[in-house]
Amino acid sequence: QVQLVESGGGLVQAGGSLRVSCAASGRTLTSSAMGWFRQAPGKEREFVAGINRTGGSTRYGDSVKGRFTISRDNGKNTLYLQMSSLKPEDTAVYHCAAGQPNIVDIPTTPQLYSDWGQGTQVTVSS
Repeated sequence: QVQLVESGGGLVQAGGSLRVSCAASGRTLTSSAMGWFRQAPGKEREFVAGINRTGGSTRYGDSVKGRFTISRDNGKNTLYLQMSSLKPEDTAVYHCAAGQPNIVDIPTTPQLYSDWGQGTQVTVSS
């Protein structure tokens, strides 16, 4: 099992940038794809971005393509999400998640992620 702790959320104006991080402990993340999901009040959890075990492949949700960048530092056991050109509709709680071990692809559904962080709030003002 792995413990995930997100940080870096906050309040930002529309058009601004923000980077959120996810620090992992308990086991190495090199056996897992990693992902970012977000959930706004009254809405379902939405896939934002995912990255494979080595960091060589990424996937993005349609609503964030070209604006967000996911990366990982396996040496630091840390996952990042760089967000740019933020919009009010990006407001949500952002969760990082570790994929079930030995899944080679980058899952986009929450059911294929086995460990979750508590989340960090990102609020984009208009």
